[in-house]
Amino acid sequence: MRDRKKCVVVLSGGLDSAVVAYWTKAQGYQVYPLTFNYGQIALRETLAAQKIAQALNTTTKIIDLSALKDIYGGTTSLVSRDIPLTSEFSGAIIVPFRNAIFLSAAVAYAITVDTDQIFYGAQGSDETCYADCRRGFYEAFEKAAQLGTERKIFIDAPFSGKSKSEVIKEGYKLGVPFGLTWSCYLDGDMHCGRCESCVNRRKAFIEAGTMDPTEYRASIE
Repeated sequence: MRDRKKCVVVLSGGLDSAVVAYWTKAQGYQVYPLTFNYGQIALRETLAAQKIAQALNTTTKIIDLSALKDIYGGTTSLVSRDIPLTSEFSGAIIVPFRNAIFLSAAVAYAITVDTDQIFYGAQGSDETCYADCRRGFYEAFEKAAQLGTERKIFIDAPFSGKSKSEVIKEGYKLGVPFGLTWSCYLDGDMHCGRCESCVNRRKAFIEAGTMDPTEYRASIE
């Protein structure tokens, strides 16, 4: 049997990247997931990524970049408990240039597994606030990857321009096990329900008109 086409997927453990992983498999790709410990408080998301990969009959490589906490610690509440979490977007929840760091590792991994295709979970609802989720960014990064490797590396976000609720609708069509995903900026046995990511997750399920399988510790006020 001829080998299926391959791709690397940056799999955070959140719902957007889970949908991308399922979408790539539906497109006939052999999926090579890549997950990162960058010193985040919510290490639960790496466990979620492992479970999603297992559901796809594969495994994810977890890359230990936890030393980045020493760089990010004073800038973002995602790695520092000394910086208050907000329920709305704020500068404190930005992890500077995070996707660029992840995509750099994904480029190296793609070459190792002999593929030219990389996907990640940037989607339209994040484009306004997060520069490294925008098409202009990943197209420029793709060009840099090609120059730096002298290979035709392609980087894509298949749900760029689509809202988070639209991503959820697509995920249900693909059979994504949303109950395995993790979005909360905190660790624990359930989503906190108060951080910006939890608020966005819950609102997106409501907008999608689909069942939200998530357990939240707090309700929306």
